[in-house]
Amino acid sequence: MSDARPAARIASGLDLVVVRPLTVTAPLLRFPLAPGDRPLVLDGEEVAAGTTLARRYRDVHVEVFPRPEGSLRASPAPGAWWPGTEAGRARGRGRRGTPPGEILFDVGDRWHVAVGEHEEALDAPADGRIDHVLPGSGISLHAAGAGIPGVAAVGGPSRGRLVTFPPDADLRTGALDVGLAGAIVAVGARVDAETLTRCRATGLRGVVVANLSDKERRDFLASEARQRAGYHGLAPFAVLILDGAVRRPIATPVRSLLESIDGREVAIVGDPPMLVFDASGVALPEIPADLVRIASGPAAGREGTWVGDLGIRRFRAGVRLRAGLVRLDDGSEVAVPLADLERFA
Repeated sequence: MSDARPAARIASGLDLVVVRPLTVTAPLLRFPLAPGDRPLVLDGEEVAAGTTLARRYRDVHVEVFPRPEGSLRASPAPGAWWPGTEAGRARGRGRRGTPPGEILFDVGDRWHVAVGEHEEALDAPADGRIDHVLPGSGISLHAAGAGIPGVAAVGGPSRGRLVTFPPDADLRTGALDVGLAGAIVAVGARVDAETLTRCRATGLRGVVVANLSDKERRDFLASEARQRAGYHGLAPFAVLILDGAVRRPIATPVRSLLESIDGREVAIVGDPPMLVFDASGVALPEIPADLVRIASGPAAGREGTWVGDLGIRRFRAGVRLRAGLVRLDDGSEVAVPLADLERFA
């Protein structure tokens, strides 16, 4: 980014800056299923938040056994659920009988069934309508509300009341107490893996943060894997990353919207990564038409007013890029490559 004040100004070109949507109405949410998981909903079904969409299983393996007596002679459709026999359900690995599981296929009157253990419920994080169910692949849900999109999410899906922290405050372990149990907190620029682990232990359901470094993400995922390997029935927990890995504050329009829904029930989902909320009675913040944000580069996270299109400019290392002139909040003006800018709508 150049610090020199350009002589020429062109009062146009704002339409060349990429638009970042502040919200997405009725987003289509997707929840993956693995072979052996059991869907409990049908296409077109209306569901409420908390409805169990599917039963997920861990430690899935494939068992092969002769076609059970009394079963249909026609080949079972892939994805059909076999409830098993009483002997198979009751006696474990050394049982006589057939275990419950998802029928994958049959060959020569021998069924191949995906059988899992350690059942976990997949609950709907928001009200909506089931769009499509594909056993062994996933469930898609049209949410009834709106969503604030992010760039990535880990864990979840999860649901809880939203609690916003001051915009300049990072989440520290000292700020956590049992009064936040069941909440999803929106914090400042960054949070570390140790604090995220403490959040789960305190009973939080999720964290919304502007940035999470790749190292902290790996450390948190490793901690999650260790906990799930040793315990069963863990409460859902998720982290929504709004911007990426580079440290920067939450954008002003997003922060204003988060504050306006403070105290409401919200949900974090991973595909697509977003914070879903009931949009009824929520007034979206007014966004100045000329507000732009520097999304990357040395001044990432700073906001300002669009002045004009500068055409092709020369930046560091001799790189020539299309640039725009931005007046920052301290009154200074800088030339920024258009590819480093974003605006909200």
